[in-house]
Amino acid sequence: MKKFFSEFKTFISRGNVVDMAVGVIVGGAFGKITNSLVNDVIMPAVSMLLGGVDFTAWKIVLKEAVTEVGADGAVVETAAEVAIKYGNLIAVIVDFLILAFSVFCMVKAINTMREKAEAMKKKEEEEAAPPADPEPSNEEKLLAEIRDLLKK
Repeated sequence: MKKFFSEFKTFISRGNVVDMAVGVIVGGAFGKITNSLVNDVIMPAVSMLLGGVDFTAWKIVLKEAVTEVGADGAVVETAAEVAIKYGNLIAVIVDFLILAFSVFCMVKAINTMREKAEAMKKKEEEEAAPPADPEPSNEEKLLAEIRDLLKK
């Protein structure tokens, strides 16, 4: 059992696990932002374009709610409505598409920055490396052969 907890401690203390946890937390917060954007900004605008209909209230009622009037005259719901809320599904799909597009743009920007950094590093390495000696011309090769022959 002690070995198990030791392995767990090693696993949890790795950098990539901590990075993943931070990513999940930030992703959850970002999801709340996109959810608010969809529900509070986009869907009301779509609703306005569709004639003021509450877009998220679109549903197919399978079974109506059962209500009764109490002794004091108050209406009490005894059985909840059963409905397919496809308007809410559409809102969630739009939410997902916005979130996916945002993540795509972020990853694309990170990859572009990484490529530029790699290109700059490669350019610096090429500039720092001394230029290779040019290969001697045919005339220089012939003169070197003549010199070597004359030495003999």
